[in-house]
Amino acid sequence: QLRSSCDSMGGRGEVGTPRGKAATMRLTVLAATVLGVFGLQTAGLAQIGQPRSSVCMRQGSQPRAVLATSSTAGSQNELRSSSAKTVQTEKNGASHNPANGRAAPPFSSPKETALTRSLQQVMGSSQTSEVAARKAKMLEESYEACRVITEQYAKTFYFGTKFFSEEKRRAVWAVYAWCRRLDDIVDKPRKNTGSLRDELAEWKLRLHDIFDHGRAWDMLDLALVDTVKRYPALSVEPFEDMIKGMVMDLDQNRFETFEELYVYCYRVAGTVGLMTMPIMGVAPGATFEEALEPALALGVALQLTNILRDVGEDRVRQRIYLPQEDLRRFNVTEAALLKGVHDERYVALLKFQIARAREWYGRAEDGIALLAEDARLPVRASLDMYSTILNKIEQNEYDNFNKRAYTAKWEKLMILPRSWLRVQNPDLKV
Repeated sequence: QLRSSCDSMGGRGEVGTPRGKAATMRLTVLAATVLGVFGLQTAGLAQIGQPRSSVCMRQGSQPRAVLATSSTAGSQNELRSSSAKTVQTEKNGASHNPANGRAAPPFSSPKETALTRSLQQVMGSSQTSEVAARKAKMLEESYEACRVITEQYAKTFYFGTKFFSEEKRRAVWAVYAWCRRLDDIVDKPRKNTGSLRDELAEWKLRLHDIFDHGRAWDMLDLALVDTVKRYPALSVEPFEDMIKGMVMDLDQNRFETFEELYVYCYRVAGTVGLMTMPIMGVAPGATFEEALEPALALGVALQLTNILRDVGEDRVRQRIYLPQEDLRRFNVTEAALLKGVHDERYVALLKFQIARAREWYGRAEDGIALLAEDARLPVRASLDMYSTILNKIEQNEYDNFNKRAYTAKWEKLMILPRSWLRVQNPDLKV
């Protein structure tokens, strides 16, 4: 699920801030370009981890910048730790790649195949012109495969990447492909969860081969290996945290408090902000520390939106992502929710959850100006498009048991020019 137009969070925006005739021309070109929206489907940040949780804040409180967890959710400092490591890596310019002069130890993968051996032989060969050409061809094919995956599974996000420079665009495709493949591992039909745990453990191992040793297990991995090399500030921690989020989905189908749910939302969606921030970059005078929290807030907002949209689907799977403390507050029983009882108590509960989600969108909105210029439009557009799902839930009279809230293609077309205007004039109310 970036599962939202949000995957656009990792998206790009080459739109600048022209004046006069140039601005008019840019808007005209944009209006023509957005016709491509008609080919889009809702996907995005939320699509990256397919989590269904809903982040809620205690009534009357301000959105939380610091992660507060319960004993069942994980380390109390997980979010801060991951953010700090990402920022510190950026400051140090450190890379997790052999290009930094680290000697790569023997191949550590438990399932070395003929393909992985062939890849290592080619990528580790002496740099003759023939080998260099073969490496370049393999890398180009890898990025193209990542592009196809992104276009197929995250159309809204893919559209947003068109506004990035070519290098940033390809890097985000590589990150998305990794997340998509992780999602596919979790969604694959299986008889028991034991095999899934083994596959996730192996996925983590190959992740470290990519980051620590610059080694690819298959052709798709090559693009991420190259991306890590090109963007040394990329940290392995958010990738690991997303894997932890998938494990949470195996062990937990109820969340007692907002704190527990927040950890889950961070892991399956907020991590995307940490993955893509070193690629997107920040505005002159802004710091990664300043930009990270709004990026994380957008991931949380998108995930909350997914949760609210998918309550009906989740109840069929006997999963409830809305915090138990909120159900009790509004006197909504689990039995009533699982039966799809749509009464005034349930409506009050949803109004509370929607207000919470909008608070998180507000926090994310405050950080758009901190992003590099070519990243602002994709993030703004993803925020505007995905947040309209909350409006749809309201228009459906809060019946998310039987009516699916979504943004139609023509509505996306109408939203994008408005998003562009708001990027040019952040104080503009349109």
